[in-house]
Amino acid sequence: MESLRGLLVPATTPFDPVTGDLAPVTLRENLRRWAAAGADGVVLFGSTGEGALLDAAEKQSALEYARDAIPDLPIVAGAGADATREVIRQAKALADAGADAVIVHPPAYYGATLNPEAMREHFHAVADGSPVPVVLYNIPKYTHVALEAGLVGELSRHPNIAAIKDSSGDLKQLGDFADACRGACGLLVGNGTLLFAALEMGAAGGIVAVGLLAPRECARILQWHGAGRFADAGRLQERIAPVHREVVARLGVPGVKAALDLLGGTGGPPRAPLRPLRERERTQVETVLAEAGLLDGET
Repeated sequence: MESLRGLLVPATTPFDPVTGDLAPVTLRENLRRWAAAGADGVVLFGSTGEGALLDAAEKQSALEYARDAIPDLPIVAGAGADATREVIRQAKALADAGADAVIVHPPAYYGATLNPEAMREHFHAVADGSPVPVVLYNIPKYTHVALEAGLVGELSRHPNIAAIKDSSGDLKQLGDFADACRGACGLLVGNGTLLFAALEMGAAGGIVAVGLLAPRECARILQWHGAGRFADAGRLQERIAPVHREVVARLGVPGVKAALDLLGGTGGPPRAPLRPLRERERTQVETVLAEAGLLDGET
């Protein structure tokens, strides 16, 4: 799927601070803001989007609101479950609601006990059953299951598997995926400190949460790398890398949402059992954003 290139931002899901329900107006405002700042696409209901904490009706509503807000950008939606048939059901429902592709992580609950053949059959069945392209999602931090490069290479030959997002943060793993996917499916990095390195390895782009906080900067890294301005792209990567390490990686969803509030967007509260940042942590986020030059003007 050629449109899954460049900067795809893994959108947060805003909730009403009183009711805790989905906040559609805020969602649309955020999406339009990221699109105007240079995002090439959006991922909904991923890790940063609190996808594991949303029900099916909320996902359908959010997708419809998103499709209305950004009609010309590709939307990838998270289809996450442990049962193969449930992932397929979700993929069909998300496609009907407007998703252009689905992103699917390995089954987590029994994942550590599944051999490569079982994992291969799972993803083949999902790809066969999904009406839209599938993006594999390697996120061992949360699933505690790591996709192996050999398996990804096999899966990449399926005509409906379009890409893999690697959020391992492991440069060697990223390189192994690049070798396994070359010419077969796209590689999308999920770690904001490795965007430049991934492009050097031939990645098609990134799904990086730091792109929510520094969308113009991330878009410039891609633009400058494509134009051969490698030194400029590398320096910009170094400037925003601490934002990933200290906000995205260390503080997670609550940190990203707090940063959005500080940057003039709307993050709002996370959904329980996640908890908002303490005041000391919010101050730390503000310091990191300021040191990266992101509070000087609109990002």
